[in-house]
Amino acid sequence: MTDTDTQPRLLVVDDEPSNLDSLSRIFAKEGWEADCAEDGPAALERLRAGRYNVVVTDLMMPGMSGLELLKACRTLQPEAEVILMTAHGTVEVAVDAMREGAYDFIPKPLKRVPTVKSVRQALERQSLLLENRSLKARLRSLGDMDGVVGEAPAFRDAMELVRQAAPSSAAILVGGESGTGKEVVARALHALSSVSDGPFVAINCAAIPESLIESELFGAERGAFTGATQRIQGRFERASGGTLFLDEIGELSIQVQAKLLRALQSGEYERLGGRETLQAQVRVVAATNKELTVEVAEGRFREDLYYRLNVIGIELPPLRERAADIPLLAHHFLRRYVEENDRPIHSFTAAAMAALEAYDFPGNVRQLQNMVHRAVILCRGDRIDLKDLPPDVREHTPQPRRLLSIPVGTPMDEIERLVIHETLLHTHGDKQLAARLLGVSARTIHRRLSAEGEAGEPSEGA
Repeated sequence: MTDTDTQPRLLVVDDEPSNLDSLSRIFAKEGWEADCAEDGPAALERLRAGRYNVVVTDLMMPGMSGLELLKACRTLQPEAEVILMTAHGTVEVAVDAMREGAYDFIPKPLKRVPTVKSVRQALERQSLLLENRSLKARLRSLGDMDGVVGEAPAFRDAMELVRQAAPSSAAILVGGESGTGKEVVARALHALSSVSDGPFVAINCAAIPESLIESELFGAERGAFTGATQRIQGRFERASGGTLFLDEIGELSIQVQAKLLRALQSGEYERLGGRETLQAQVRVVAATNKELTVEVAEGRFREDLYYRLNVIGIELPPLRERAADIPLLAHHFLRRYVEENDRPIHSFTAAAMAALEAYDFPGNVRQLQNMVHRAVILCRGDRIDLKDLPPDVREHTPQPRRLLSIPVGTPMDEIERLVIHETLLHTHGDKQLAARLLGVSARTIHRRLSAEGEAGEPSEGA
């Protein structure tokens, strides 16, 4: 499919002609173009010949299984979403399929509503990927793209604010924990602004002693203080006609805050020890990992300065709240450091990626970036393995689930209870997915748990 195509294109793979015909008619009613293939090799020919948004494939097929086709699809068309359908669903197969990149897992006999819902959600997810790719294309003028990668809703919302706010001249306050990419966002705002041809000047307010921060911001005349043997150009002056990024703005003293407020309000300032009034023609972006509303309430940050800086606020989510982006970011950094270090590494092992996804990353995106850089240097194979990751990450490696053992003679009610609970462990409590895997309705699971006092009875129509 070309970039100009707007009609979704699907590939349906099944060795039963009746299923191919049924799905083709269902998808046609939704306005989706569907090609059909009767087995895995025929599907591969289709995948080589054209582009598809979603591949819906049977799991159990002669010659090539749906799981094998999924792996091939990840190579031929990695952007396509794959949905597996089977009458032989097991928890283990579902977990393997999801680990290999399947979008969803639907049981046979197929029902129209859940099948259409699954495909529609897969198409929506791909649309988000394409929008994210478009945003990154608009940001290619940035020399450092680290961190502007992700699909999580909170991150996408923040990037949409970047896109909308960048062309304006309004002051912007970027919030978020340390390591979430605040300077990356500041650079993006500059690159997309009307002053992108001007300089981008950054200053970390927490890294400069209080006695020097005023001269760093506004400059100083010769002799203004001990060691000032010549005129010092301040960051405001250096950023003229461009963007000034004030990182860790919450660390400024009240005295310097007052002078900063004047520069923002009137556009005027003086060098330390000077009398000449200079004009501050800069776009200001500030960032903080502090809750400035708390700082204002406790008298450590000026309220008027807070509102002057926070014309538009952009909050970056911590990595633990966008864990689904970890694989995207990890591969992004992998490509960068493999190229920089000329290493023959092409991916992560399943165990290494599972450990990364299970880790909380208190240092956020910056910590993940450094971790991948370290792993690229230490890795001796062609894939980063668990042993290449730091010990504290290896400790978070998810343990494989034990096989469910049921003694002979166990009552059927007890077997049902054990199987439901074990399935819920694999689906992390997702009752809808558990019901699909077990081939029962969600109501059945709710009713069983309700009888144990673990869940309320769902309402009618749930």
